Amino acid sequence: MRPVVRNEIVDYLTYEEGRDEVRRKVMQEKADRRIHLGPHLTLLFETRETVRYQIQEMMRTERIVREADIRHEIQTYNELLGGPGELGCTLLIEIDDPLARSEKLARWLDLPRHLYARLEDGTKAYARYDPRQVGETRVSAVQYLRFPVGGRVPVALGCDHPDPELKAETPLAEAQRAALARDLEG
Repeated sequence: MRPVVRNEIVDYLTYEEGRDEVRRKVMQEKADRRIHLGPHLTLLFETRETVRYQIQEMMRTERIVREADIRHEIQTYNELLGGPGELGCTLLIEIDDPLARSEKLARWLDLPRHLYARLEDGTKAYARYDPRQVGETRVSAVQYLRFPVGGRVPVALGCDHPDPELKAETPLAEAQRAALARDLEG
């Protein structure tokens, strides 16, 4: 997917003027790209629009105006996008109870390497992840992943972690597959 470039980003005051409409469009964009995998895992596939939105929101929240800082945000958030033939996503590990969250994040230290996209021929494309997101004692509750699907649209997403709480496979609806197909084209 083509990365977001500097001339696509406006200053935070200009962004504020059209923010409601941008948010509405991005929420629509996210709808078919949000996939729940069991009770604790949600995958949100990123697009240029979702990344641009996150950059603009960060600039707005932090009141970023320095050119070097804007370019840093663009570079940082562009890492969420998949490269050629890949799908990039954000993994959210959702556990409400703080004590249970701490215990499970420690127990699920190796979770990222157990996440996969199942392709039409039945093969699994396992997620690539940045090892800096995994600490020595626990996994981060937010992970940035890339599925190397070779330009093919997955039919399901899954987790084959040995913990029964995490083992799951979610078939993708036609609308979800169509959205991911568009992402692979763009």
